[in-house]
Amino acid sequence: MWCPFLVRSLIFFDIQKRILATLYAIKAGTNSVDFLMENYTSDSSDGENDTKTIDLAYLLRNPESVENHLNQYLNNDSKKYKDIEKIILHHNELHVVPRNISKFTNVKILDISNNGLTELPDVFRHCQLSNLILKNNRLKNETLPKEFSECVSLKELNLSGNDLTAFPEQIFSFCNLKFLYLGGNNMRNIAKDIYRLKHLQVLSLGGNIITDVPFSVGLLKNLQALVLCDNQIESLPPNIANLHSLRSLLLHKNKLRTLPPEIVALRNLTELSLRDNPLIVRFVSDITHQPASLLELAGRAIKLHNIDVQSGDLPRTLQNYLESAHRCVNPNCKGVFFDNRIEHVKFVDFCGKYRIPLLQYLCSSKCATTPSEDDIRPQRTYLMKKVLLG
Repeated sequence: MWCPFLVRSLIFFDIQKRILATLYAIKAGTNSVDFLMENYTSDSSDGENDTKTIDLAYLLRNPESVENHLNQYLNNDSKKYKDIEKIILHHNELHVVPRNISKFTNVKILDISNNGLTELPDVFRHCQLSNLILKNNRLKNETLPKEFSECVSLKELNLSGNDLTAFPEQIFSFCNLKFLYLGGNNMRNIAKDIYRLKHLQVLSLGGNIITDVPFSVGLLKNLQALVLCDNQIESLPPNIANLHSLRSLLLHKNKLRTLPPEIVALRNLTELSLRDNPLIVRFVSDITHQPASLLELAGRAIKLHNIDVQSGDLPRTLQNYLESAHRCVNPNCKGVFFDNRIEHVKFVDFCGKYRIPLLQYLCSSKCATTPSEDDIRPQRTYLMKKVLLG
C-alpha cells in the first residue's frame, strides 16, 4: 500500500515543481524573454531524477543545510559524487554558494538561480562547467570575481535578473560560449569586445538601460537570436545586416525612430518585434524608386484626365496596356499605376489586440498615410514571417 502512495506523491511533487517554474517565468516580467529564448538551448535545469543529478530545487534551504546534504555524497565511501554531472539548487535561500560544491569536479550543469546570491566565487577553478545558471539573484559587478578561470567547456551563462550595472567583461574568458543571458539588469552598455565571443548563438540583453549598440555586435556571425527589447536604444548599427544567421530580433520597448535600411538583407530573419517604438521614419530599404517610363506617364495622364480613346485610335497592344491600369488604394488619390508602383504595408488592428501588416499598392510614395501608422517595405520575396508591432 505504501508503494503506490509514494509514487503518487513523487508525481504530484514533480508536477508542482513544473507549475511553479512556469509561474515564476511568467511573473519575471522582462526575464520571461529569457525564458522564451531558452528554447534555443537545451533545458539545463530539468531536475532529472537519476544517479548523475542532485536536485534540491524549491526546498528553501539555507547554505548550511545544502552543504550538509552535499556532504552525504562526499562522505560516501563509494565515491559516487564523482559521477554527479548536474546540481540543481534554484529557489532556495542561498546568499552564498555552498563551499563544498567545488569538490564535485565532474559537474557540468550548475543552477543556483532564484536564491538571493550576493557574491560569486570562481566556480570554474575546480569545475569545467558547460552550463551555469545564476538568474534572479543579487549579484553586482563588484561581487563577481575580478577574473574567471579559463573554461573552454562553458556553453551557457545566465546572469539575467541581477544587479549588474556594466557589461561583465570577465566573461570573455569563455571563448566557446553559445548562450549568454544578461537581461533584467541595470547595464548601460554592451562591451565593444563582444565580438570575441564569436560562437554566440543567443545574446539576450532585454530589460536593461542600454542606449547604444556597438558596431562589434554585427561581427557575431553565428548569432541566431538577439534580444534588445525594453532598453533605451535609439539606433542600430548598419552592419547588423551581416548577421546572416539571425532568426529572431527583439527590439520592442526602445526609442527607435529609424531602422537601418540594411536590415532587409537578413534573409533568415523570421521574427522582428518593434512594438512600443517611436518609429517616425518609415521602414524602408533604399527607396531608390525607379522613375516611371514615358509609356507609364502617358497612360496615367490618359486615365487621370479621362481622355476618351476609341477602338482603333491606338494599336491593340497599347489599348490592352491602358486596360491593365490599377487604381491607387489611397481614397484621396484619383491616380492609377501600371508597372511602376509602391509596395505599402498598412498595419491594421486585429481582434482589438494585435496589429497585422496588410500589403497594398500605391501609385506614389506621396500617397502613403501618416508615418506613425504605416511602414513601407521593399520588393522582396523573402519577407519576415512574423512582425510584432503591438
